[in-house]
Amino acid sequence: MEHSDPTKVAILGAGRGGRALLDLLHQIPSIEIVGITDRDPAAPGLQRARTLHIPVTTNVPDLIGNHGVQLIMDVTGNPEMETYLKAHKPPTADILSGSASRLLWKLIQHESKLEAELLQAEKLAGIGSFAAGIAHDINNPLQLILGLAENLAEERDVAAVHEQALDIIEAVKRTSAICRDLTRYSRRASPHEDVSVSINAKLDEALKIARYASSFHDIEMLKQYQPGAAVKGNPDELLHVFVNLITNAVHAMEQAGGTLTLETRVLGGQVDIRISDTGCGIAPEKIPEIFEPFFTTKAPGKGTGLGLYNVNTIVSKMHGQITVESKVDQGSTFTLTFPHAQPAGEGSP
Repeated sequence: MEHSDPTKVAILGAGRGGRALLDLLHQIPSIEIVGITDRDPAAPGLQRARTLHIPVTTNVPDLIGNHGVQLIMDVTGNPEMETYLKAHKPPTADILSGSASRLLWKLIQHESKLEAELLQAEKLAGIGSFAAGIAHDINNPLQLILGLAENLAEERDVAAVHEQALDIIEAVKRTSAICRDLTRYSRRASPHEDVSVSINAKLDEALKIARYASSFHDIEMLKQYQPGAAVKGNPDELLHVFVNLITNAVHAMEQAGGTLTLETRVLGGQVDIRISDTGCGIAPEKIPEIFEPFFTTKAPGKGTGLGLYNVNTIVSKMHGQITVESKVDQGSTFTLTFPHAQPAGEGSP
């Protein structure tokens, strides 16, 4: 998927409004924030910019004049700044200030809210489609607990009571783990700042959820993980990406089985993640449409048509790319490419 040259933006004012614009705009791959400025060195937007590796400056003439700026966003609220910009802005740059900047901020916030709602709706729809698998996995330990409890009602041997009590504890732990995994997946993506995420651990976590999508009995699993694969992003959203792609791969092989391959590679400052199946594949004429909202190849009632659209939105927000190679009756490979981040310690999100 190709990306055009980004629009270069300068932000003047790093208070609450400036920080909010910074947080929203830096997630859009088609925008490059060339710098931000404020008279207050402790302004929250300046501190946030440093964590995002966005240039911070006090030199307004240099910021607006020497970086190919195409859009100047003035959120200083200072009438003198507005006058200065009209007199000194480059002829190729536009200015957004005052109410115009606030309107843009509100529009971007609204779009972000809609994207979050679509993502949440698809998550919940996915859990609904997993219902049979979830019920099966919960029912097995519950039946074991019931049988053991009935035995305990008449058991007189203390050693046997202790042994069966331990079996009950383990069965409860298995049920709790299922509920914990599903609760973690179904919650709304947390709004925390991006963190370093271990890709290998997140793929394994996604497998726990995706196994409810369909039977894995006739599917061979291959993991080809390279240690140290990590990216910077939202761990909840990244989990959703992997659950969606793995689930789609499993569904593609549910008729005749096959091989699911998960691969990670770190090379040249980037991380590649490949999720491959040997299933039914995608017709060539359908591939350009698969990332469009509400497009689905599944039977009515089997898909929302939002899965790959949400995946593409999240990947783009993380400054990554997603590509697909597929042949009918041979399978598909989805490749995700992200900038490499320093791995966090063990137990990272």
